Amino acid sequence: MTRRAGRPRRQRFVGRIAGVGSASGVRVVVGHWHDTPLGRFSDAMVEGPDGHRVLIAPHREAADFIEATYSFDEVRIEPVTAVATATAWSVRSPSLDLDLVVGRRTALGRLLALVPDRVATSPAWCSLTDVVARVVLRGVRTRGSAGGGRREWYGATDHHRVRAATGQLEGRDLGALAPVSPPPRFGFSSTPRRPSVTTVVTTVEVPGAQRG
Repeated sequence: MTRRAGRPRRQRFVGRIAGVGSASGVRVVVGHWHDTPLGRFSDAMVEGPDGHRVLIAPHREAADFIEATYSFDEVRIEPVTAVATATAWSVRSPSLDLDLVVGRRTALGRLLALVPDRVATSPAWCSLTDVVARVVLRGVRTRGSAGGGRREWYGATDHHRVRAATGQLEGRDLGALAPVSPPPRFGFSSTPRRPSVTTVVTTVEVPGAQRG
């Protein structure tokens, strides 16, 4: 019997992503998600100066989905809380403490505000803006192939600068805020080199299950 793949499913994750570097060489990407197929949750992706990549996720369901989409050397399941306002973020887990001071909207954020959200978050628009993102934001892509045969689109609707960051990873001080460099290697796209918070809708297309 020939088995055929079912239709792929698209799942949307609505929230904000904070990407920061530190003087210690640790780079952190925090996702703060308020509307997803997995409910509300926050997670952190951490890459050390030695290139070791860690996912910190609040429960197994979130960890499994993220790990199937991105690449890590280690996955930790532990409580993750994030309090995010217009001017500050506070992220806490047994492994990570991170506090951010969020600044004003960037020039990119002002441009994004001109595009209706319905358009800006559509995969078709993300495919068009990918060409621009490659040139303007080194390492940033708005569409690409993810793990497990998945495809992914990032639809940004706002962008703010991060002015300061303090924190600890496993009890060791991260040091002062620094550029997100080199780009972390979690997936096909990185965060902007300049530390920032991006409001985003991430669409992940999951291949359909095999059927007889």
